[in-house]
Amino acid sequence: MIRGLTALVVLALTVPPLAAAETMSFGDAAALLGKSCGAEIVANCRGVNPDSMRLKECLSRNRDVLSPQCESDYRIAFDAIQKRIAARVAVANACAREIVKLCGGSTKETSKSIPCLTMISGVSNGCNKAIDNAGYR
Repeated sequence: MIRGLTALVVLALTVPPLAAAETMSFGDAAALLGKSCGAEIVANCRGVNPDSMRLKECLSRNRDVLSPQCESDYRIAFDAIQKRIAARVAVANACAREIVKLCGGSTKETSKSIPCLTMISGVSNGCNKAIDNAGYR
């Protein structure tokens, strides 16, 4: 059980954080997996590297022995992780004007402009929504 929970903590720390109403944070996704699937992970995924794709593959391969709650929650958790990753990628597109004009940054290094985008005024509604969905606020 401890090994499985450790894997989930490592997953939460190694993958960039998802937000607000539309996405779930990586920490929340890992907590959901730990609560619903901790025993199944320990029993069926021993020795699996704790990255999200290998853990998802392991749980998917062992669907026949998963509890109904675990099967439901692991799908929700991994879907949320994918949405958060997509939301973070979308920030560069939604905030391109603000990154260049207001923050003097580059869309190739969006993460360096996030502190600026969250502190200044004049940021568009679309950019603000993308920042919120990506979990930067």
